[in-house]
Amino acid sequence: MTLPVPGMVVENRRTALVITDLQNDFLSPGGIAWGLVKDRLKANNTIENLAALLEAARDGGYPVILSPHYYFPADQRWTSHGGALEVLMGQLGVFARKGPLTLDGFDGSGADFPERFKPLLEACDTVVASPHKVYGPASNDVVLQLHKRRIEKVILAGPAGNLCVEAHLRDFLEQGFEVAMVRDATAGTKNEEGDGYEAALVNFRFLAHALWTTRETVGFMREGAVR
Repeated sequence: MTLPVPGMVVENRRTALVITDLQNDFLSPGGIAWGLVKDRLKANNTIENLAALLEAARDGGYPVILSPHYYFPADQRWTSHGGALEVLMGQLGVFARKGPLTLDGFDGSGADFPERFKPLLEACDTVVASPHKVYGPASNDVVLQLHKRRIEKVILAGPAGNLCVEAHLRDFLEQGFEVAMVRDATAGTKNEEGDGYEAALVNFRFLAHALWTTRETVGFMREGAVR
């Protein structure tokens, strides 16, 4: 069986760049979850590729929607009822913030955005959505932000390919969006069952409208940047 390739036409008035978990705990050495993904980040050149996508969004006028992952102290009351990774994240303190009403201790923390991305985020039409609490956008306002902007197409990337990225992909498809995945602007984790990144690529190929490299994606974004 050969799978068809539906493809996706990129148009900046109808397309947004969505990035999950663009945060220090995944993307900066010393981050709590850095060790889970660092090998694949290096192999894929993920950090540089995320920067290239943000540069293309800035230059082409594409909206950027960030779907962050924050845990507040009150969330510790329910993480004990989570699945395996939820429990681990609760034990490690990944993406921890001191509270929803304060930024005390946020700057430079694991929940903060890496410094190298901040100038790009400030230069883009950037929305920081409310936090997703498990993996997908069912618990935050990303889909609402997209609908309110009349966005119908999503370019999707982020460090945890087999977890939050794939969960966002599945939810976007259920919501009727076209989705293009950027295969080297993501990463993945491993466990005793195998390589999560490789598993994610298999699912991306089955589910998404397109599966592109960063170079391909940037080219399509430039072509679709109609002003």
